[in-house]
Amino acid sequence: MDTKALRQKILDLAIRGKLVPQNPDDEPASVLLERIRAEKQQMVKDGKLKPKDIKDDTIIFKGDDNLHYEKFPDGTVKCIEDEIPFELPDGWEWTRIFSISFNLPYGTAKKSDSKGKVAVLRMGNLQNGEIDYTDLVYSSDDEDIKQYELLENDLLFNRTNSAEWVGKTAIYRGDVKAIYAGYLIRLRTGLNAEYLNAVMNSQYERDYCNTVKTDGVNQSNINAQKLGAFLIPVPSLSEQYRIVYKYNNLLSFIDTIESDKSELQTTIQLTKSKILDLAIRGQLIPQAPNDEPSSVLLERIRAEKEELIKQGKIKRDKKESFIFKGDDNSYYETIGSKTINIDDEIPFDLPDGWEWCRLQTVCYPITDGTHKTPTYTDTGYTFLSAKNIATGKINWDNVMYIPKSLHDELYSRIAPQINDILLAKNGTTGVAAIVDRDCEFDIYVTLALLRVINEDISPLYLLKIIASPTIQDYFNSSLKGIGVPNLHLEHIRTTLIPIPPIKEQKRIADKVSQLFSLLDSIAENVN
Repeated sequence: MDTKALRQKILDLAIRGKLVPQNPDDEPASVLLERIRAEKQQMVKDGKLKPKDIKDDTIIFKGDDNLHYEKFPDGTVKCIEDEIPFELPDGWEWTRIFSISFNLPYGTAKKSDSKGKVAVLRMGNLQNGEIDYTDLVYSSDDEDIKQYELLENDLLFNRTNSAEWVGKTAIYRGDVKAIYAGYLIRLRTGLNAEYLNAVMNSQYERDYCNTVKTDGVNQSNINAQKLGAFLIPVPSLSEQYRIVYKYNNLLSFIDTIESDKSELQTTIQLTKSKILDLAIRGQLIPQAPNDEPSSVLLERIRAEKEELIKQGKIKRDKKESFIFKGDDNSYYETIGSKTINIDDEIPFDLPDGWEWCRLQTVCYPITDGTHKTPTYTDTGYTFLSAKNIATGKINWDNVMYIPKSLHDELYSRIAPQINDILLAKNGTTGVAAIVDRDCEFDIYVTLALLRVINEDISPLYLLKIIASPTIQDYFNSSLKGIGVPNLHLEHIRTTLIPIPPIKEQKRIADKVSQLFSLLDSIAENVN
């Protein structure tokens, strides 16, 4: 269930008069709007408003021809039928923000402080129609506090933000004494503030904002004039209260659904983690006693590497290791002529037929991408970084490109190929993905490349156990550096991994994929 879309559907029904039934005994909205006009005019007489604050007030009505017209303060009338977005029920009226707001003032332009007398609300404090008080700045300027003090049920409109967020609106409930900053506009009206807040958070309002916003460098703007021209559907005051009551009840129900969905998603992630933990320990599927033990395949890999060294195809790794269990049931590791006890590194016991080894024993090369910051081009050779594998799969749709000259330089150094494993060294550290297509591409330093040496090791098995809690914990404990910590190649190469027989590797990888697919299907159906 798409709860975000459901919220918008409820809002859409609300502002079209389809959420609650109309009551023919309700005072018509036209009477409410006339009362607001009279109140504003009286406020001008009393000096509480300035004449300019009502100069844009208009009256929208239906003519005898059933078309909508707008009467302006100078007495002129204009047909605005082409502006009307949808039909309203009997008793409802169209009006503009100008006509129902007492004024549309911008907030303070003065600099705020980390401490002070009252909070200063900024664009970041407007979240999902409500005020978020977790990141506040303050003012002690008495003049500003008097001029920009917020009253309960004021609405704040974000006039400058990114194209996506400009126009977001939130209701101030008076929880914390506050004023507001210059990128916000205050709406104080004669309507039910909760109802108006609902209108201002609807898709109808978003569509209007997208139409009238002015786009600049990294920011968009909607000034008070454009905000004031926004058409508001107005029901009777009684119906506004009924709409708000119904809407809040439905939102409470949706919040419950979202909470349940969140709990389910958490459960699914914990279940996946448990599946991977069982897999790496040899407890996910039963062992087959007739499988060739992994000690044999590791010996075969060592022999193959020796032959490649003799042929000059690879260089001897001076840190190549051999891990074994001694007669005392302890684990030892031989590197060159030196043998040491590594019991303190072994995280758990393995089933019969399994062996421990370092990742560099079964993968060659283990290297990273270019350390040079490339010059990107609109077309050229595909260039991947850690962001392209953030989900555990390679995102080929959102790649960068590098020129042929740089590609030739990098591609001669390392040529990624199908079934290689790409591992994020920072950013989404520890996330890995398998190269699933045969094509030329290059990688950035944020990625490490792991290549399986031969068919005795399943890349899919390695991919699964790299995501296990055991190896992820090791990666996290190995991070080095200031600012953005990095996973160094040395720590990747010396990662301890359990190796089952090749047939069991494939059965484990298939079982994990099967169970993950089932869990993903459950999550998708819930969504």
